[in-house]
Amino acid sequence: MTEDRICVGAIAGAFGVHGEVRLKSFCAEPADIATYAPLTSEDGNRVFTLSLTRAVTGGLGARLSGVSTREDAEALRGVTLWAPRSALPSLPDDEFYHADLIGLQVVDTGGQPLGRVRAIYDHGAGDILEIVGGKDVLMLPFTRAIVPTVDLTAGRIVADPPGDDE
Repeated sequence: MTEDRICVGAIAGAFGVHGEVRLKSFCAEPADIATYAPLTSEDGNRVFTLSLTRAVTGGLGARLSGVSTREDAEALRGVTLWAPRSALPSLPDDEFYHADLIGLQVVDTGGQPLGRVRAIYDHGAGDILEIVGGKDVLMLPFTRAIVPTVDLTAGRIVADPPGDDE
């Protein structure tokens, strides 16, 4: 992952027969993905302008530059779309881009290492941090009570996992 780009969506496959794609937006407001164009593939080799066409089951319908057939659209299934960090809005102090959290060291409130953030999941009830330390995997709710401190400058998260008081 490059520091100057953020993953804002992914192509879920073709929609219809005229080159439209089904797009999954990772933006807080899904339609905002169109305002960050042009978007690139993860490797930076493909550049896309996009226009949203409609809401579809599981995402948005969109037209991408250079995609004119169903086959073209289907060939892009799974391609992630990246926007320049400079195109994204600044966040308040208590909000973070997931990309900025991945790889951060996580310690408990006593300073003992718990591992590093490998992934962030959102299954509808709030974000969950996946923390990997050696062979251990810890899943923590990303709430202020459980994660009181995120210090991007120091590259560190302080967590207070449930059950640590016992």
